[in-house]
Amino acid sequence: MVKHIVFIKLKDPTWEAKEELKERLLSMKNEIDLLKAIEVGLNFSEEDRAYDVALLTDFESKDDLKKYATHPYHLKVIEYIKGVALSSKVVDYIY
Repeated sequence: MVKHIVFIKLKDPTWEAKEELKERLLSMKNEIDLLKAIEVGLNFSEEDRAYDVALLTDFESKDDLKKYATHPYHLKVIEYIKGVALSSKVVDYIY
């Protein structure tokens, strides 16, 4: 199994903006069969180093993760993220 984690820092870190991004991320569950699990967390920490949204996804293999990266629905969500995010960080690992 492969774990794909993304942290996103928003331009507008209001709770409403975080909730909107969460809904868009979770919408991938019903659209992308390669996703074995998806979880979205909204940060409440006020530390400067904190990111606003955490996305955790599971895939069967690195190949499935690669296919997910170019899936049309995922690309649609990424376009939205590019408009609202200041930055993001990623961690991918096998477990």
